[in-house]
Amino acid sequence: MLAAAPPALPHTGDDTTLLIAVLLSIAAIVLLITKLKLHPFLALTLGSGLLAAVAGAPFDKLTSSFATGFGATVSGVGLLIGLGAMLGKLLADSGGANIIADTVLARSGRRALPWAMALIAAVLGLPLFFEVGVVLLVPIVLLVARRGNVPLLRIGIPALAGLSVLHGLVPPHPGPLVAVDALKADLGITLALGLLIAVPALVVAGPLFARVAERWVGPLEVPAPQAPAEAERPEHTPRFGAVLATILLPVALMLGKALVDVVVDDPKATAQRIFDFIGSPLVALLAATLLGMVTLGRAAGFDKARISATVAGSLAPIAGIVFIVGAGGGFKQTLIDVGVGEAVSQWAGRWHVSALLLGWLIAVLIRLATGSATVATITAAGIVAPLAAGMSSTHAALLVLAIGAGSLFFSHVNDAGFWLVKEYFGMTVGQTVKSWSVMETVISVVAIALIMPLSLIV
Repeated sequence: MLAAAPPALPHTGDDTTLLIAVLLSIAAIVLLITKLKLHPFLALTLGSGLLAAVAGAPFDKLTSSFATGFGATVSGVGLLIGLGAMLGKLLADSGGANIIADTVLARSGRRALPWAMALIAAVLGLPLFFEVGVVLLVPIVLLVARRGNVPLLRIGIPALAGLSVLHGLVPPHPGPLVAVDALKADLGITLALGLLIAVPALVVAGPLFARVAERWVGPLEVPAPQAPAEAERPEHTPRFGAVLATILLPVALMLGKALVDVVVDDPKATAQRIFDFIGSPLVALLAATLLGMVTLGRAAGFDKARISATVAGSLAPIAGIVFIVGAGGGFKQTLIDVGVGEAVSQWAGRWHVSALLLGWLIAVLIRLATGSATVATITAAGIVAPLAAGMSSTHAALLVLAIGAGSLFFSHVNDAGFWLVKEYFGMTVGQTVKSWSVMETVISVVAIALIMPLSLIV
C-alpha cells in the first residue's frame, strides 16, 4: 500500500489556477513524450515539477511530493512487477507458452480457431506483459494461419484482444496494480470483477470483431513466421497441466482471499487470516514464481544455474517499466498534494458527473495524447483518487476498471504497440488503424458499457 503522504503542498485554493496547472503539466508531458521523444520517466518528473510550480508550491518543496509518491508506488507495485516478469520469463524460456498453445490448437477445429486463439492469449496474458505476449503469440498466429489456410486477422485479432484486455483490466499488470494502489481498492475484488468484464469484452472485440476487421482490411499476405525454431525450444518441456496450474495459482489465491473475506467477514477468524496472507498479491505471485522454478524450469531440464540466469534475465527489461510507474506515482501524489483531486471531487459533485465515467474520460484523453495505457491509468487514478474515498470496495474496484478501460481507447501512431502490431502483421498504417486501433476502441467502449450498469447492481 502507499506510504503516508507528506503534508499537502501550499496552493492558492483557486480552482482556475489548479486547472491551468494540470493542463500545462499534462500538455508538457504529452509534448515531451510525443514531440521531443523524451523518456516517459523524465517527462513525468518534469511535468510534476511544473505542476507544483504553477500551483504555487514553495521552491524548496517542488520535488517532495514527487519523491514520496515515487517511493511509495515502487515499494507497493515494483515487487509485484518484478515477480510477474520472473514468472513470465520462466514460462517463455521453458517452452510452457508453446505447450499451452499447442495443446489448445490441437483440440480446435478450423471454425473454433479464433476462439482458441482468444483463449490462449487470455491464459498467457495473465502473467505476461503485453509486449512479451505479442512476441510469443504472433509467431504462433502466423504459423496457424499458414497451416490452416485461415485469414490472418480472423485469428490475429482475437489473440491481440486477449492480450490487451488482460493488460488493461486485470491485475497483476502494472496499470491496474497502480490504480488499485492509488484508489485503495481491494485487489481480489478488482481481479474478480476484472475477469467478469474482460470475458464479454474479449468475445466482442476478439472473435466477433475479427470478421468485421477482415472485411474492412481485406486479405493479407501471411508473413513468414519469425517464431523460435523448433531446435531452439528446450529438449524437455513441462506438462500442460503443470503449466496451467502455475499460471492460475496466483489468480486462485487472490480470488480465494476475496471470497473468504466476503463469506467469513471476521478479521479475527483463523481462515480469513490465513487467506489474507496467502492471497496477498506479494505472497501469491511469490508462490507462483517459486512453483514455476520447479514446474517450468526443472521440468524443462534447466539446472540451478540456468534457472537463476532466467530469473535474473527477467529483471533488466522491466527497469524502464518500474521507473515509469514510479514516476507516474510521483505525479499522482503531486496532483493530490496541490489539491487537484479535491477540486475535481467538488466539481464532479456540483455537476453530478459519475466518478466511473469521469475516470474513463480522463484516461481516454490522456491515452489519446500520450499513447501510453500505463501513463493514462496512473494519471487518471491520481486525478480521481479523492472520489474513491467514500466508495465501497466494490465500487472502488469498478473505478479501477473504468480507468483501465479508458486507457485502452484507440491506440494510434504515438503508441509503441501500434507499430509492433503493424510490423508483425505486415500491414499499412491505414490497415492497422482499421483493425488494431478500432479493436482497442471496441474493448474500451464495451468495458465501460458493462461497468456502468454493473455499478447499479453490485
